[in-house]
Amino acid sequence: MLTPSFLAEIRQRLEAQRVQLENDLKDLGSKRDTQQPEHFETTYRDTSPDTDTTESEDDIANEVTAYADTLSLVERLSKELRDTVNSINALDKGTYGICRYCKKEIDQKRLEARPTSSACIACKKLMTQEL
Repeated sequence: MLTPSFLAEIRQRLEAQRVQLENDLKDLGSKRDTQQPEHFETTYRDTSPDTDTTESEDDIANEVTAYADTLSLVERLSKELRDTVNSINALDKGTYGICRYCKKEIDQKRLEARPTSSACIACKKLMTQEL
């Protein structure tokens, strides 16, 4: 059974992670939906020929590549933020640390290593073998 002190420590870690992820995402994009704080998007500057810029094709290609990299990073950080928010909500509901598949308690060592885990090791292994 997860102790109240362990759960308090996990909450503190998750809250700090949430703040860090939100700050990282704010540096890369803007919120898409104010009702869902984990939804962010990045914008791409219009480089079509009718603009007043005189950029070379190489410059535009570099910008497209940088945008694609940023978009990928925003998607990864958004997923991490969503998992973090879901874990905080599970703490609030008293369901944190319960495997969402088999409903058994997730090992404390797993939660220490990955506080956003929602599956026990056995279910995670089973799930990844199926993929």
